[in-house]
Amino acid sequence: MKFVGIGVILLIVGIIAAPTLHMNLLGALLIIVFGFLFVTVSSRLTGEIGSSSNPISGMTVATLLLTCLIFLLVGWTGSGYYVTALTVGAIVCIASSNGGTTSQDLKTGFLLGATPKYQQIAILFGALASACIMGPIIIALNNSATVYVPIAEAAPGLPVVDAPGTLPREGLQGPQAAGDSHVYRVWQKTDLTGGPAGKYLIDDSGKAVWFVDPGINGTHSKRPDGSEVRKFDAPKATLMSYIIKGILSRKLPWALVLLGVMISLTLEMCGVPSLAFAVGVYLPLSSSSPIWIGGMVRWAVDAYHRKKFKDANLTADQLIAEGDKSPGVLLASGYIAGGAIAGILIAFLAGVLAKMDTNIDNWSMAHNPFYHGASSDLLSLLPFVLMCTVLYLVGKEVILKTRK
Repeated sequence: MKFVGIGVILLIVGIIAAPTLHMNLLGALLIIVFGFLFVTVSSRLTGEIGSSSNPISGMTVATLLLTCLIFLLVGWTGSGYYVTALTVGAIVCIASSNGGTTSQDLKTGFLLGATPKYQQIAILFGALASACIMGPIIIALNNSATVYVPIAEAAPGLPVVDAPGTLPREGLQGPQAAGDSHVYRVWQKTDLTGGPAGKYLIDDSGKAVWFVDPGINGTHSKRPDGSEVRKFDAPKATLMSYIIKGILSRKLPWALVLLGVMISLTLEMCGVPSLAFAVGVYLPLSSSSPIWIGGMVRWAVDAYHRKKFKDANLTADQLIAEGDKSPGVLLASGYIAGGAIAGILIAFLAGVLAKMDTNIDNWSMAHNPFYHGASSDLLSLLPFVLMCTVLYLVGKEVILKTRK
């Protein structure tokens, strides 16, 4: 505990010292309190159920709600505290995720006879590598799809900003930087007066020149030269921003929040898992349909195992254990990891290698009959059916059998 305590103190000092996080002592204390609570919850849930059932989003939302309510009680409602609240939620989210991951790794290592010390060293290197790699990747993707909209088009009635000399400086990033090498002042607009809220680049006289539409969750898909831009969606980030802005500005629709609470209570009283129901409501059909089909494949494999072991007098828990030991579980885990990696590669291709992506699209439009039109969905549906078939056959151990 002495080592853990010293580590917590050093981390908090480093977080407060980082100017971009806008952290203060109260926010640091909230990180310690909520981090202790939710890391414990994450660790226990992951150890008992698995990382796929770890409600990281729910714990992050709870952290943001409680943090913003505390800020509201002490009178911290300015726009600068938006970033502080977001930092508290982000750090607690990452801590909870790492807590669950560590528990799962150590539990698996215990079953395999691994040495916990070396596992923890590997976990430290893995967390450090992801922190150092993911940040630049996300920033590069955002910059590649960022559109700088001329102020005459975005907000023609925007007034002149007072005292622009106190604002930080920044130049254009991404493809449009070649056409404008000037360095501007950065103004973060938080209201809707005269134009949309967001980031603006203004000159030294306070006159806005560019409206910065981000590559992630942006709305402008065309640059001034007419070139198309593929934007990246982040619905959870939008949800978190609504919570922070809604509470600190006293405009959060609490009726909807309380309605969701009442629906969850009703479902639990009826014996329906509210978390699974809420995830199904939250996710679009394009995301929940493959999950449902994967569940049907697992149901078919479990039915095969029930028939296979019908004479072995196994209990329900033993049959579930047999399904969990199926090689199909390993293949499904690989599908999940492969899907995540493919998503990053596709986003990188569409953002950083935009010219190559455009050339591929043009070639596909000219030569691939499945790429557009009434039959375009068949191109992705055919390999999806093939993947489901392979998953089912592997689950039944018809192919890729486990060595005895």
